[in-house]
Amino acid sequence: MTFVSLVMYALANAVMFLLYWLYQKNTAQKSDTGDQTDDTASRRRRLKRKPSLFTMLGLDVEIHKHYYAIDDHFRSFSEVSDACQRAGLEQCGLIVGVDFTASNEWQGRKSFSGNCLHKIVPGKIYNPYQKVISIIAQTLEPFDDDNFIPAYGFGDTKTLGDSVFPFVSDESQCKGFSEVLDRYSDIATKVTFSGPTNFAPIIHKAIEIVKASHKYHILIIIADGQVNEQQKTVEAIVEASDYPLSIVVVGVGDGPWDTMDEFDDCLPNRKFDNFQFVDYHSVTSKVKHPDANFALHALMEIPLQYRTIKKLGYIDEYTNGSVINKKHTDV
Repeated sequence: MTFVSLVMYALANAVMFLLYWLYQKNTAQKSDTGDQTDDTASRRRRLKRKPSLFTMLGLDVEIHKHYYAIDDHFRSFSEVSDACQRAGLEQCGLIVGVDFTASNEWQGRKSFSGNCLHKIVPGKIYNPYQKVISIIAQTLEPFDDDNFIPAYGFGDTKTLGDSVFPFVSDESQCKGFSEVLDRYSDIATKVTFSGPTNFAPIIHKAIEIVKASHKYHILIIIADGQVNEQQKTVEAIVEASDYPLSIVVVGVGDGPWDTMDEFDDCLPNRKFDNFQFVDYHSVTSKVKHPDANFALHALMEIPLQYRTIKKLGYIDEYTNGSVINKKHTDV
């Protein structure tokens, strides 16, 4: 090696060490001054719970590492249903809420080939709302003993962010998910989209149903956007934790979903963790079994929630038509 080459080599190493030192110093300064947003997000990530169904199956790793493990363990709806049953889910009622806000018009630019997310193709399960309803049906219908499903829409020009409208005009319940899909397909071609996005009305409607039935229900909310009316939605979710009700929000469309991803960690004063958010497109892309993968993500917290609800005494137990145990306690 010539003298000039040696000098150039030494200079290159010196520059490398200088750049590394400056990088470390900059990182340390950020740490000392404290970036509030990054620190909060990091803390939320650390506090995120491991999904209960994964834990029961012995898959004790971070959620983002589970995608291949899911493929290895679940290849059909029946396998996901069986896993829920083994974990303790015995029976449940189902409630469906569908978002008809105006953002559905443009939220499919990337994820749905530029189409409106409510686009209907006659005779086909085509749009993401239809697909979510169909997957939930195949997974959870075996647990619904009466097969009557209350279904509602919200966010149109009539309900805005203040109320909901029933899928059946006389407010009777749909007979199975096949009628939910039929009614949805008809409504989606006629409704006028509006907003804002507020989950509080559909949650309050679900609470009414649960109070009247004394039965455990799962509320499936399918929405294309993040919550605009956050405080009202937070208050509704907190109130719902007084009842045997699990809430699963399924996000369809392009997002972003950063607020919804962190929403669960920011809900105070609940009697139990009753809320789960799932990004439909992220859990169905680039996996071998997208439908089963989505079903698992949507239901992964249900078994633990159901057992907690039973321990809280929220569910009436009947023998020969008579109530043998009824209690409603706080923890």
